Amino acid sequence: MSSWARRKFHRVGRFDRAVGDAIAALPDSRADRGLLRLTSSADYSALWLACAALLATGKGTPRRAAMRGVVSVAGASLVANVGLKTLFARRRPAADRIPEHRRLVPAPASSSFPSGHSATAAAFATAVAMESPRTALVVAPLAAAVAYSRVHTGVHWGSDVLVGAAVGSGIALATRRWWPVRESDEAQARPVREVPVLVEGKGLVVMVNPVSGDPNYDPTDDVVAALPAATVLRTRPDIDCAEQLERAIAEHDEPIVAVGVAGGDGTVAAVAAVALRHRLPLVVIPTGTLNHFARDLGVYDLREVIDATGAGEAVAVDIASVEYGDDTETHTRHLINTASLGSYPDLVQLREKWQSRWGKWPAFAAALVVTLHRAEPLEIYLDERWQRVWFLFVGNGPYHPHGAVPAFRDRLDSGLLDVRWLRADLRWSRSRAVVALLLAAIGHSKVYGERQLPELLVHLPAPEALATDGEVIGKGSRLRFSMAGQLAVYRRDESNPLWVNRSRPHHRRAPWLRDAFRISRAG
Repeated sequence: MSSWARRKFHRVGRFDRAVGDAIAALPDSRADRGLLRLTSSADYSALWLACAALLATGKGTPRRAAMRGVVSVAGASLVANVGLKTLFARRRPAADRIPEHRRLVPAPASSSFPSGHSATAAAFATAVAMESPRTALVVAPLAAAVAYSRVHTGVHWGSDVLVGAAVGSGIALATRRWWPVRESDEAQARPVREVPVLVEGKGLVVMVNPVSGDPNYDPTDDVVAALPAATVLRTRPDIDCAEQLERAIAEHDEPIVAVGVAGGDGTVAAVAAVALRHRLPLVVIPTGTLNHFARDLGVYDLREVIDATGAGEAVAVDIASVEYGDDTETHTRHLINTASLGSYPDLVQLREKWQSRWGKWPAFAAALVVTLHRAEPLEIYLDERWQRVWFLFVGNGPYHPHGAVPAFRDRLDSGLLDVRWLRADLRWSRSRAVVALLLAAIGHSKVYGERQLPELLVHLPAPEALATDGEVIGKGSRLRFSMAGQLAVYRRDESNPLWVNRSRPHHRRAPWLRDAFRISRAG
């Protein structure tokens, strides 16, 4: 060992002895018994699994925090207890350094370095903070207490705890590589300065789909109350909603200056196509089940719709289209989110079924395994050659992260399509895809392809089912994906001083995550 290393280790030893002596000299208190119980409760990560189970009873953010916490705890335990403890053999502090009533009996027999309890505690707290900072205000002190208890009960040195905590936090932050945390729910888009001000909805026609979303809730009355001057229509089963809206625009006595929609992504796409044809701005009211487009847009409730339309605030949003059919007949469909061929629609359906319980990435991984097991490959002409693929994904705008599971968009006005596919013409392609996904290396795998293009032409030897925005719309053997144009879509400008005191209970913004991740990578 070099003299430099010996000096460093001597400094660590002096630090550990000084911290241990200071803690040993603390007067007896009721906290001694509590810390013994607390440190024992964290054995085998039982405390964190119990916390995760409690968080998982909630929906949305708490459940995602629970899932990320469990994954992070598993990774931290593997690295600290199986990896580092095997590599670094270190004696634990002598039992007589701590008063007898504080000692953990029986004392652990494994290596002292690093502290596995501290690693799992920090991993869980960091993971929860990444998904739900408010929940972390409760979890973080508990994790800190567990880490401290390892020194208080005499089973670890201070440096064991510090390194263990650093390992755990690092593992939790590393999960962002294959399970990204969105720093802000809303994507960026160029502001549109000149759009009509719709006071109480004057000049607006709104199409309401009462069967979208919650089957026990009809948003019609709420839309009428929020926009009393607007013309409100309800979708009908006997007529296409786009055709119904076209008739209403043509027959309206007064000029229509904007169109709106209250429903899911399929209804939004149909109304967006009408708005694009008439060059009218669009109002989106999120009343669907998942509201992918509204979340990317950054519109969460009627209050925000009232504010944006009343102030005339909007952003430019790309609308894509797909022409599909065969040599004799062609249809056109506009899309606001995604389109897909092959097994991808089944994958999305399973993911959305499971993600409320498990979180998006674990649900996607499970859905990928199940879907690929059932899937039949497609023969398509793609990327200037014929090849066999398991599925083809086309996004309206680049999705993030690149080279991984497409999770969200950070811009709505890029003018590009996000094209991804999984090859089926390579040996063990399904197994390789699953392993690469789990290792966060799918973007470097030969079975995965990705391009960003303004236009995409796809040929198939026979018609195959095409899905757009979560709905199967028909079959085609000739497909042309392109950007149809841009729409002005109403969205409240959060930099406007008028909205400073407006609460946004459904919006998540955590820019500190970006800074923390940059620091961790720089280190």
